[in-house]
Amino acid sequence: MRSKKNWFESPVSVYEVHLGSWMRIPEDGDRFLTYRELVKKLIPYVKEMGYTHIELLPITEHPLDASWGYQTVGYFAPTSRHGSPDDFMYFVDECHRNGIGVILDWVPAHFPRDAHGLGYFDGTAVYEHADPRRGEHKDWGTLIFNYGRNEVRNFLISNALFWLEKYHIDGLRVDAVASMIYLDYSRKKGEWLPNIHGGNENLEAIDLIKKFNEIVHQYHPGILTIAEESTAWPGVSKPTYLGGLGFSLKWNMGWMHDMLEYFSKDPVHRKYHHNNLTFSLLYAFSENFMLVLSHDEVVHGKRAMLNKMPGDTWQKFANLRALYGFMYGHPGKKLLFMGNEFGQWDEWSHEHSIHWHLLQHESHLKLQRYVKDLNMLYRSEPSLYQVDFHYSGFEWIDFRDADESTISFIRKSKDPEDFLVFVCNFTPVPRYGYRLGVPIPGFYKEILNSDSSEYGGSNMGNAGGVSAEEIKWHGGRYSIGVTLPPLAVVVFKPVKNHVKIIAETTEGC
Repeated sequence: MRSKKNWFESPVSVYEVHLGSWMRIPEDGDRFLTYRELVKKLIPYVKEMGYTHIELLPITEHPLDASWGYQTVGYFAPTSRHGSPDDFMYFVDECHRNGIGVILDWVPAHFPRDAHGLGYFDGTAVYEHADPRRGEHKDWGTLIFNYGRNEVRNFLISNALFWLEKYHIDGLRVDAVASMIYLDYSRKKGEWLPNIHGGNENLEAIDLIKKFNEIVHQYHPGILTIAEESTAWPGVSKPTYLGGLGFSLKWNMGWMHDMLEYFSKDPVHRKYHHNNLTFSLLYAFSENFMLVLSHDEVVHGKRAMLNKMPGDTWQKFANLRALYGFMYGHPGKKLLFMGNEFGQWDEWSHEHSIHWHLLQHESHLKLQRYVKDLNMLYRSEPSLYQVDFHYSGFEWIDFRDADESTISFIRKSKDPEDFLVFVCNFTPVPRYGYRLGVPIPGFYKEILNSDSSEYGGSNMGNAGGVSAEEIKWHGGRYSIGVTLPPLAVVVFKPVKNHVKIIAETTEGC
């Protein structure tokens, strides 16, 4: 089934989950849910919310809860915290029965020093380098694989194949790729050794990554490999035969950084940071990008997503809705971490469940409804996913209106007549009669408005839509005059044969 799926031209909306803290059972000692309990609770929720995939923080066996699974000792074992291997198989199978793909975080970048793990396996450096300048990550207190050893390479690649074959996993997200491919990653002068050419590239790790991608895609076509790579390394998501690393997708860390910096600003200052909104489109098609608001952005003092937003409570929710609306309109696949969908106030903690009790409050419930509707819109409109990785799927209408912190653009499907118009107002000031150039005449239906009262907004909008006028604007023959609500994203879709429908209805009267 997955071998016939072209994910590059399909919707990919990922719900990132840490199984140990998505939900717990407080009346039973605050224990973890089992894999079989997660089948009954997590899968229906993900399906109801409209996500296409679940991405699980590492579920390979690990000794320390606080590592979130990223310090793995049991590379071939799903953690027993939630049940048996058969229970995990059942969980994956039920995800598939419900049309949900499963992506695992896979960690070949490092491993812990625990005596029952891989470190100094027979009393010597078997899996790692003996020299700490090649074999240790001081930041994490962990060891680094010796990627040049055939035995280590076979161990890692066979492990990747194991999860894809034995458990029918649909994708692997490779954590901390930058720490693998740079010898001087987070190291000072004198703390690292150059390669044979005197450079800082880890040639053995790069070769392993390429081989990994070649083999898993050869034996399991249709699966996704996703790189968390935070630098400008070229060709991360290009095929190896074109000189790339061979990943299917790459996390767009630059977009994430620019967006969170922009949205943390008071709207009065945003006009001075307008390039944060537009810069990503200069490189958006250089890789197959996934836009992410992940677990890393809501921990360690970075604040919860809702709490990053400026203003009073109403403005915080409006800002977050606007951020999500822009995210779903921007080219690239999507990922949201659990709790982001309903606006958790506190940072995520692995020690307890996310704050489901907030859904008793209307504002959080309406934000959750908004994210659900975003997913449904995303999955129903080919212009939002068919042409994610080529410039022909995107066209600016106006990116210059920094003074009013407003941008507008078009997303296109393969069918040139199938497109959506996005207009974003990132200030709390409504704009009336705001004119936009559009490609064709006709009626433009308002199909999403983040300011709708259904989502907790002020319910300012365009009464269902607007008709294009033959007024030249933004270099085109036609334009529409719209009302822009405060701190909002509004989406319009041209309705084919709208004039004809009205005429036929009139004749019938």
